[in-house]
Amino acid sequence: MFRRKQSQNHQENGIEEQEAKVSELRAALGPLSGRSLKYCTDACLRRYLIARNWNVDKAKKMLEETLKWRATYKPEEICWVSIESLAIVQHEVAHEGETGKVSRADFHDRSGRTVLILRPGKQNTTCAEDNIRHLVYLIENSILNLADGQEQMSWLIDFTGWGLSVKVPIKTARDCINILQNHYPERLAVALLYNPPRIFEAFWKVVKYFLDPLTFQKVKFVYPKKEDSVELMKSFFDVDNLPNEFGGKATLNYDHEEFSRLMSQDDVKTAKFWGLDERPSHIANGHSGAQVAPEPTPLALPAC
Repeated sequence: MFRRKQSQNHQENGIEEQEAKVSELRAALGPLSGRSLKYCTDACLRRYLIARNWNVDKAKKMLEETLKWRATYKPEEICWVSIESLAIVQHEVAHEGETGKVSRADFHDRSGRTVLILRPGKQNTTCAEDNIRHLVYLIENSILNLADGQEQMSWLIDFTGWGLSVKVPIKTARDCINILQNHYPERLAVALLYNPPRIFEAFWKVVKYFLDPLTFQKVKFVYPKKEDSVELMKSFFDVDNLPNEFGGKATLNYDHEEFSRLMSQDDVKTAKFWGLDERPSHIANGHSGAQVAPEPTPLALPAC
C-alpha cells in the first residue's frame, strides 16, 4: 500500500513538473497572435518539450524555427483543389494523389490513431517540391482527423513495385525527414516498413543517418514470413481491418475520385479552423495574423 501511494505521488509530481515546463516555455515564447497562437496549444508545447527532453531553451528554439517555417511554407494553405472563395494563394496537390501513393486510411490502429498509407512504388511525378508538399498536406490532414485525445499517427509503408526506377532521391528523403522531425515532433507513433526489397537496404544505410534517435526507434521493418513481424503487425492493427497488402484480411482500393471528395470536405474544415475563410483584420509581414516574420529556411525547395 505504501509503495503504491509513493508511486502515485511520484507520478503526480512528475505531471506537475511537466505542466510547469509548459508554462515556462509559453512565457519564454512571449506574446503570440493569429495562426502562431492557434498552433501553440499546451499539447503542442508539450510535444516540443518531449522532443528536446524537457529542455525549455532547446524546445523554444525548435518551436520558433517551426513558426518561421510555417509562416514561410504555409502548410495550412495547401489544398487538394483550390477553394474559390478564399482570397489567398493556394497550392493544389490533387494531381500528386492520382495513384494513391500517399493516402489517409479509412481505418485506425488499435490505439485509435489515424493511419497514413505510403506506397512509394506508385510514384507518378518527378517534382520534389510537389511531392513534399503533397506529403505535408496529408500530414496536416491526418492531424486534422485525429480523434480527441490523440496526438500521434501511424504510418504504413508498402514497398510493392518499389525499385531503382521509382526510388526517392536522397535529398528529397532527407527534406521529408527534416520536416517531419523538426516541425511535427512527436506526431509519429510508428512507421512500419512492410516487406522492403533487398535493394532498399543500400538506400536505408544512407537515410537512417538523417533520423534522430527518437524517430529511429519508431521505424520498424516488417517481413511477412517472420513470425515476430506478424505478431508486431497484430499488436498495432486488427487484421480484419488491415489491408492484405500488409498481411491483413481487408482490401485496399484507392478511389481517387472518392478520396478527392473527402479531401475537399476536409479543406473546408481546415480553412475554417485556421480562419482562412475570414477577411483579415490586419496584414502583418504580408501574412494575415502571423506574429513571426517569414525568414529564409534551409528547407526551402526549388521550383520545378
